[in-house]
Amino acid sequence: MARYLDIHPVDPQPRLIEQAVRILRDGGLIAYPTDSCYALGCTLDNADGLERIRRIRQVGQNHDFTLVCADFAQLGQFVIISNPVFRLVKNSTPGPYTFILPATKEVPRRMSHPKKKTVGVRIPEHRVAHALVEALGEPIVSSTLLLPGHEEPPSEGWQVQDLLDHQLEAIIDSGEVGIDPTSVVDVSSGTVEVRREGAGDVAHLL
Repeated sequence: MARYLDIHPVDPQPRLIEQAVRILRDGGLIAYPTDSCYALGCTLDNADGLERIRRIRQVGQNHDFTLVCADFAQLGQFVIISNPVFRLVKNSTPGPYTFILPATKEVPRRMSHPKKKTVGVRIPEHRVAHALVEALGEPIVSSTLLLPGHEEPPSEGWQVQDLLDHQLEAIIDSGEVGIDPTSVVDVSSGTVEVRREGAGDVAHLL
């Protein structure tokens, strides 16, 4: 059974955040809330965690994972950002956007696009998600918690528990969250290509 952590959405309890971080560092897989919807997450070096996410979601080896970062300093370690793109990304973060950018060598090969060498990154505007990444000290490798046969992700912790209690090490409940995934914007070539319209308004990016 997964450990169920009831964490305050505005003032996350440090003790509970540390419990979740310890689970991540020990190789655990968690479900956690973001500013878009629930996500599955593990650490960068957790190859088994990536495989477990693929099995839970029933997606292939080419599934695009996202690096959820605490801030621009952390994000800059994992992607290459030109000045024009930097301004565009800066104006949209934190928020429910995933930006696809050229990956640096800090990104494990299994994480980046095999041909383009790109990776999706984001900085969430959700205090619990931000507290997790900040306490972990590195990005959380994440994927939208959208299960096969479901049209939308679960919006509350108890729903995640009903669905995945025996497949995760921890479930974080911070109240109801949205059901729309992030908007995905590819800026890896220097131009803007909206791959998916989601929770974030993309009008200002075009």
